[in-house]
Amino acid sequence: MTVKIVIKRMVTKNKESSLLPLIKALRIATTKQNGYISGETLQRIDKPGETVVVSTWESAADWNRWIENPERIQLQKKIDALLGKETEYQMYTHA
Repeated sequence: MTVKIVIKRMVTKNKESSLLPLIKALRIATTKQNGYISGETLQRIDKPGETVVVSTWESAADWNRWIENPERIQLQKKIDALLGKETEYQMYTHA
């Protein structure tokens, strides 16, 4: 059963340029993972700085393997340190 992962981040203007290389590295690594299907990044219109990534995975197990991947953990720690707040994750499936 496919799952959708919603990843929410708050990004201030002064940190966008520093964040971009980390997000690109994370995206490249994600696309190489077993079970990864697709992803898109959305920016909230009425709340500047709020960004949501929606990624689709073949299964929750595939996502869980990725969430525990040392490469992902290292990149995520850098992102969270830069933003000063932990990234939020939510998992959904079709009703």
